[in-house]
Amino acid sequence: MNTKGKVAGIIANLVVVEVDGPVSQNEICYINTSEVKLMAEVIRISKNNIYIQVFESTRGLKTGTEVEFTGHMLEATLGPGILSKNYDGLQHDLDKMDGVFLKKGDYTSALEDDKLWEFKPLAKVGDVVIPASWLGEVKENWMPHKIMVPFKLEGTFTIKSIVKEGEYTIKDTIAVLTDSANNEIPVTMVQKWPVKLPIKAYKEKPRPFKLMETGVRVIDSLNPIVEGGTGFIPGPFGTGKTVLQHALSKQADADMIIVAACGERANEVVEIFAEFPELEDPRTGRKLMERTTIIANTSNMPVAAREASVYTAMTIAEYYRSMGLKILLLADSTSRWAQALREMSNRMEELPGPDAFPMDLPAIISNFYARAGFVFLDNGHSGSVTFVGTVSPAGGNLKEPVTESTKKAARCFYALSQERADRKRYPAIDAVDSYSKYIEYPEFQEFIKENVSADWVDNILLAKNILIRGREAFEQINILGDDGVPLDYHQIFWKSEVIDFVILQQDAFDKIDASSSIERQQYMMKKVLDVYYTDFDFESFEEVNPFYKRMINVFKQMNYSVFKSEKFNEFENELQAIIEERTLVAV
Repeated sequence: MNTKGKVAGIIANLVVVEVDGPVSQNEICYINTSEVKLMAEVIRISKNNIYIQVFESTRGLKTGTEVEFTGHMLEATLGPGILSKNYDGLQHDLDKMDGVFLKKGDYTSALEDDKLWEFKPLAKVGDVVIPASWLGEVKENWMPHKIMVPFKLEGTFTIKSIVKEGEYTIKDTIAVLTDSANNEIPVTMVQKWPVKLPIKAYKEKPRPFKLMETGVRVIDSLNPIVEGGTGFIPGPFGTGKTVLQHALSKQADADMIIVAACGERANEVVEIFAEFPELEDPRTGRKLMERTTIIANTSNMPVAAREASVYTAMTIAEYYRSMGLKILLLADSTSRWAQALREMSNRMEELPGPDAFPMDLPAIISNFYARAGFVFLDNGHSGSVTFVGTVSPAGGNLKEPVTESTKKAARCFYALSQERADRKRYPAIDAVDSYSKYIEYPEFQEFIKENVSADWVDNILLAKNILIRGREAFEQINILGDDGVPLDYHQIFWKSEVIDFVILQQDAFDKIDASSSIERQQYMMKKVLDVYYTDFDFESFEEVNPFYKRMINVFKQMNYSVFKSEKFNEFENELQAIIEERTLVAV
């Protein structure tokens, strides 16, 4: 029999319950008010006093109200039908809710119980299977959705029976398994998994090593991320965090996109709902929403639901990774998630850390980021969850606790610069302050040499060095004046500007320039580095500026032209003619 209790104290979304039996950490319970049932989660156990965080507003709640515990943790419902859905942080289908405003206690089912799916068996009677083994598949939109042995099972099993190809609902038994004791276990298309626990149904989880093409040059060419890698985008308001995430969702080499709006303002979340259904998928020519799932929790929703949203999103990502798919998980913004943790920590009167965040904030963030990764499945296939979160530091202060803690966990750091945004240099990623630790991995370097270019990593380091030297030269020119520095300083600065305009800047509204293939990025990087290595002949600094501006203009026209098309080649010839005008000929 499930444990019951009564409300003994209320502190906003934190409720103290006196219980009459055993209760588990992270167990889900319902507060039975006279109007509706309010969902909550156990976050601390102190003898007979249980502290729970309520996922709804507690306005009007009274002491003495009955609370019923369910005996299970907060779980995600996993099965066909997740794609193209709009969920809240508890995986309630927002499209099934009535009215403009969310109603307290209005909980909807995550999947469609009565929808028929065309099931195709992949296993046969007598096969020995383990958790996450593929039993069959159904078509979800246009993607193959694998039906797997439930993750909660342990050990090996034998398939006693499996249904023939045909149409079934998610509740129908599609296979019966037997364990070593000959007990029968029916399996349907749907299963549940606790969101706070990582899904570990894979054979091996090595360090990620495969380059993930994003189509964004400042990322691929200077700070590459890998399949199964982790990165984060900090920056002040208005520098383009959300726009950059939209660009990644459209252009990145991923099978499925999961967007977790964990505490963004309501207007920005509405923008996601309005824009994503209209976006064309450049990879398939279909709608991007067909391979996207949105988990939405705005900043004015209860903090407990905001915290749950990132875990729900990660669990869904891990589920699809077990199907051998490449998942891109975008969270906007993890600062709001951390603020939710701080709020609940303060209400429980825990010892505060820096800026009143929980003392264990770095560990919480690290444990969450560790759930991403590249895995080899037991059947020989591979899958990945690549996680990119945004951080909204107050006042653009990159030294605050959330940014600092995330820096320790994430391998890629994409610092958005207010100065670049003000100068309309988008994406506003500061390539010098940003970094990718993956270029240090021997596995990644080996992959790049075999699949991209032997000098790719060397070119990344050289380009960054040129940008640093250009910044130093610019500071000297600003201090001493144009005619107060040697001519070489002007050349160093303008050669760095060539890299900035040609490689770092990109037009997200242009069909061609919005996404750049690795082959094209390689070609253009070689072009700008050739300019760097070329010695030009100038008599005064006044000749430097117009010459490089002409060159940059032609480079930009190349970026707007189809790669290696007739138009592209014309601009390339024009560029070569400009370069030869002032090339210093060795005597």
